[in-house]
Amino acid sequence: MGRYYQGDIEGKFWFGVQDSTDANHFGGDEYEIVDEETDDVYELGYSFSMDDIETINEGIATCIKDLGEYKEKFDEFFDNTTSYNPDELARHIGVTKEKYRDLIESYARLQLGNQIKVCVWERGECNFTAEL
Repeated sequence: MGRYYQGDIEGKFWFGVQDSTDANHFGGDEYEIVDEETDDVYELGYSFSMDDIETINEGIATCIKDLGEYKEKFDEFFDNTTSYNPDELARHIGVTKEKYRDLIESYARLQLGNQIKVCVWERGECNFTAEL
């Protein structure tokens, strides 16, 4: 079972890599969605507007900087496959498993940031919820 985000953008958080709060790296507003019967928070809501473009771009730039020379290797790998295992990907990009962990987190975050940016540019805003 995975955790999804849905609304103006949709997708699945990368299992074991990406936290449900990953959108916080791109600014915007976060709010809790609470079950009325139990008072438990079960989702987070995110709202981005054109006012957030600079922060979104900064978050994307941070991801690209963190990936460095490995971004192209990730792109090449994922252009040719829809699934992966960590050992295979670490070997493909030429890093240790420890380095791989930081890189894959930045790569997954970059994908989310790009979705948010495109949505804001096309719609003027981007609103979605993220399962916890």
